[in-house]
Amino acid sequence: MTSFPHPFFSSKPNWKWFILITVLIGATMSALDVSIVNVGMPTMSKDFNVSMSMIAWVAMAYMITLTIFLPFFGRLADMLGRTRLYTIGFVVFTVGSFFCGLAPSAYILIGSRVLQAVGAGLLQANSVAIIVSSFPSSERGKAIGIQGAVQAISMSIGPLVGGILIAAIGWRAIFYVNLPIGIAGVMAALLVLPKSEKAAEKEKVDYFGTLVFVVGLGALVLGINGMGTQGVTPTILAYLAIAVVFLAIFAITELKIRFPLIDFNMFKNGLFLLGNVTGMLSYYVLFAILFLMPFYMEDVLKFSAGAAGFLLTPVPLSMAIVAPFSGNISDKYGSRIMTTAGMTVASVACLSMLFLGSSTAVWLLIIELVIIGVGMGLFTPPNNSAIMGAAPRDKLSVAGGILNMTRSLGSIFGVAVSSLILTTLEHNYLIGKGYPVVKHVFSHNSIPVADRDGAFLHGFAIAIVIMLGLTIISTILSIAKKEGEALDSEAVKEFEGI
Repeated sequence: MTSFPHPFFSSKPNWKWFILITVLIGATMSALDVSIVNVGMPTMSKDFNVSMSMIAWVAMAYMITLTIFLPFFGRLADMLGRTRLYTIGFVVFTVGSFFCGLAPSAYILIGSRVLQAVGAGLLQANSVAIIVSSFPSSERGKAIGIQGAVQAISMSIGPLVGGILIAAIGWRAIFYVNLPIGIAGVMAALLVLPKSEKAAEKEKVDYFGTLVFVVGLGALVLGINGMGTQGVTPTILAYLAIAVVFLAIFAITELKIRFPLIDFNMFKNGLFLLGNVTGMLSYYVLFAILFLMPFYMEDVLKFSAGAAGFLLTPVPLSMAIVAPFSGNISDKYGSRIMTTAGMTVASVACLSMLFLGSSTAVWLLIIELVIIGVGMGLFTPPNNSAIMGAAPRDKLSVAGGILNMTRSLGSIFGVAVSSLILTTLEHNYLIGKGYPVVKHVFSHNSIPVADRDGAFLHGFAIAIVIMLGLTIISTILSIAKKEGEALDSEAVKEFEGI
């Protein structure tokens, strides 16, 4: 059972909610940072007098670092103690934010973002594990749902908060805003979180496996991300080849050593495997929609950037409203019902988006975005709860790292692949109409509006069809989790000591 830093705390049956509040501080800080930074990148580009492709690394360096190190941070936490690593995560993120705000050049800003991402990785790898180890299985989904709601709300208000801070103070304020939150998080972690529990057996860190995994996954992320912006080039193919070779070496070596970075035996559990696969597919769909919709609204419907951003808020807000209820229901009736319902609703949303045209009513667009948000809100908390419930107690943090890594990969794939599909089909459409290949379809006024809209909608429709297929696959896989529910129950009994 959970051990607390002081006997006073162990006598308080509701102390688990204070633990959740502490975890929510980290969730708020990291989620707010993701959405708030995107708003400031154009201003940073002008301030440092660098290109947008250069300043894009402010986001990309953070994303790559966070994704590739999550399993490693989870492994360290299972060995050295989750609370210890979570508290360090607060400190590192706060220090990284401070240096981001001070950065005198784009290069130092990018380096500081890497430091920030290390802190965020330590937080993300341990947040769900701390919740799972502090709450009984009857309340686990509810707690994870609340965490998901807070993250969604933080992401939705990020652009608004960022815009206000940049207008009133400057872009550096979007990083300094993390300082009071981070300090509060460190204090709460020291006072509230349970004592760190080290691994019962002294284990060795798999440095070789970590190095091979980081190189392989890093190359994969660079290749997939670059494919969305550059297409399939020799450089992109080289990245993907490196990824295949290094990840294959990683898989082979991990199966032979005693203390692997990732224990592949966890994937023998059907619930753990299918949960991570469907989680990755769901984030592909979510982030592909969030990526494509602003282009549709601004280029085809002729909305302003501000209006497009405002119209996207129903997605995270509806997720925030639905997530706690979904988690609570899954605690009572099992995860399979809610994950299946969530992916079914998401399928309906994708199907309805196939009928979007060059003149769509705003109210209809909002309804479709609300539906996709509801679907994701129904799906995500019970799916996360089921994944963590299927993990052994001594591997909760590495399981949390894998969970967040697969979702991060899903978001990267969603943006990159949908971008590649859209641009490729746009160009093919225009070539078929007798126009030359152009870099930015909507910047060429010589092309009639009807043909520009037609080119975009052609690529957009195929991207949505792929998303529809993925949501249907996820629905089927969610239905197939019946055997996994029993495994989940056994895992819960094991770590709760029943």
